[in-house]
Amino acid sequence: MSKLKDFTVSTARPLPVIVLADVSGSMSANGKIDALNDAVQSMIESFAAEDHSRAEIHVAVVAFGKGGARLHQPLLPATQIKWERVGAAGNTPMGAAFDLVVKMVEDHAQIPSRAYRPTVVLVSDGQPTDEWREPLQRMLASDRASKASRFVLGIGDDADPAMLAEFLADPAARVYSAHEARQIKNFFRWVTMSVTQRTRSLNPNSVVVVDPMALDDYDF
Repeated sequence: MSKLKDFTVSTARPLPVIVLADVSGSMSANGKIDALNDAVQSMIESFAAEDHSRAEIHVAVVAFGKGGARLHQPLLPATQIKWERVGAAGNTPMGAAFDLVVKMVEDHAQIPSRAYRPTVVLVSDGQPTDEWREPLQRMLASDRASKASRFVLGIGDDADPAMLAEFLADPAARVYSAHEARQIKNFFRWVTMSVTQRTRSLNPNSVVVVDPMALDDYDF
């Protein structure tokens, strides 16, 4: 049994999930940062419980707020992650976060060629406070980053749906909105189900999106 287990682990291909998390000061209001922390932790735990015979889900979290964009959670298998909660402070340097994602996705040491196409998730409650158009274009022009499946959530009335739609770069894709903390959790549950269904499919490179009509309708 031990030899079989070793073989299964060694042949599973990585499926990277990268979360771009807005941790600006405004996220400290109305329980938003707590809901985000809880949702990310729950997502990682769900990924860790998945069958890894075909795909092993790896997770990274890029936090952008005070001090710029930083790799808060390095890309690791979900089974190896102990989530460290993020705090909220500063502005919204989203462009710096896009550049960090491109570096990560294009780095074959972090994401090998045998990996399945990544999933990139953007969550923000405000408009970028740095130059973001050129970094976003670099991400969309990147050979590997452009092939990622993308999800986006705008939180509250200050989020910019038009700007977030540019991140998706797909007229058929949808920007989801959250006005309560529980809707943040519902969004991450939706992302979790979409990713785990990929790992269960015959071709995990295919994009499997469970599309709720509204986050309020997506209860578990």
